[in-house]
Amino acid sequence: MRVSYTEHNTHFERSKTLFEEIRASIHNNEEDRSFWRPVLPWGGVFTIKAGRKAVSCTPLYVKINLKNTCTIDGFLMILYVILRENQGFSRELAFFLGKQFVEYFLYLMDSCDYTTVKMLWIWDRMSKRQYRSVIHQAALEIDLFGNEHQNFTENLENLMFTMQESLCTNWSCPARFQEFIKTTINISPPHELPHRDPIQSAVDEFFCPKLRLCSEIGCDGLREFSQRVFCHGPPPFVILNMQQWNSEDLSYVPYYLALCQHRYFLEGATLFNKEEHHYSAAFQIDSCWMHYDGLRNDNLILLHKPPEFLLLSSLVYIRASDK
Repeated sequence: MRVSYTEHNTHFERSKTLFEEIRASIHNNEEDRSFWRPVLPWGGVFTIKAGRKAVSCTPLYVKINLKNTCTIDGFLMILYVILRENQGFSRELAFFLGKQFVEYFLYLMDSCDYTTVKMLWIWDRMSKRQYRSVIHQAALEIDLFGNEHQNFTENLENLMFTMQESLCTNWSCPARFQEFIKTTINISPPHELPHRDPIQSAVDEFFCPKLRLCSEIGCDGLREFSQRVFCHGPPPFVILNMQQWNSEDLSYVPYYLALCQHRYFLEGATLFNKEEHHYSAAFQIDSCWMHYDGLRNDNLILLHKPPEFLLLSSLVYIRASDK
């Protein structure tokens, strides 16, 4: 925000945020399908500004080089779009990630400070075991090569925290009552083709009550599993881990998902190219689909039709009540 002063009055001129620029480009330029400048480019260089006390010291490094950031880039882009399109979600996400983090994240994305927003995620959300780092001369290199669900989804704290209780019918069972807790939603394709949407069926299987043989050694009872529930209520958005699914399992991707008595809408997806070991993303803004790939020169492109979800890594759904 720029402040302009005149002799008689003071007024404010607010420049457009990144989200406002992207939204305007969708509606104002139908011929050019790509955004006018790179958004969240792959990698990045973060320069460390030394203070006065560091003048007489020899720092270990004065800049940080980021590599293989595609494991967080796509999700950072989708997260930004979700929060800017759904104002109430910022407050809900702040409960899990902290108000200061959410506000700073949005400020950096609005300002197109892409390398800093990646450093914010790395330092605030990731643990050191999730990335490799090495010092080359006066530069620290951070390599995020790996799995996007480990680098992003698993670092959303308890946003998708679910619990399912179970009770064995055998009173002599050594572990009669158990609680099964999961922090992510990792669904598997059904063994047999269901009569309806396979993704909805897999989600139902993840959450629904069930009856199984008890797996405790020496127990011949039946174990009753309760309905799986979100421990902190229905989250503003959910990420479905689709890594176990093949393209032939994904002939149909639902735009609506029934989940714990709530309705969710498809907002985006991340895609994985196995040959390049590279992640990209697709998401909606104002019902228009866009494809983001940080490695490309024109890395944000407007699609004239929904993308083909053949290389899915994840699906992102937002809660319908706040849309």
